[in-house]
Amino acid sequence: MGAAGYVLCVSLAAFLLMGADKRRARRGDWRVPERTLFLAALLGGAPGALLGMWAFRHKTRHWQFRFGLPAILLLQAALLLWCLAGGAG
Repeated sequence: MGAAGYVLCVSLAAFLLMGADKRRARRGDWRVPERTLFLAALLGGAPGALLGMWAFRHKTRHWQFRFGLPAILLLQAALLLWCLAGGAG
């Protein structure tokens, strides 16, 4: 599995975690820890986490998610561009 496959899998997992947390919130069940949601985003799932946030309308009022997830995505995109441009050598 290449880098694109990895990002796709981790993004799908982050998307599903957002959906699961929203569902559990509605039911009053045990929630997915916010730390887990951010970890999924940091591990490459920021696109899926953002899509899940918007699709499920979940965590949209929390400034940590509202600004943190786009920031993570921008940093990951910048890192990707840097690597594609030759990186440090």
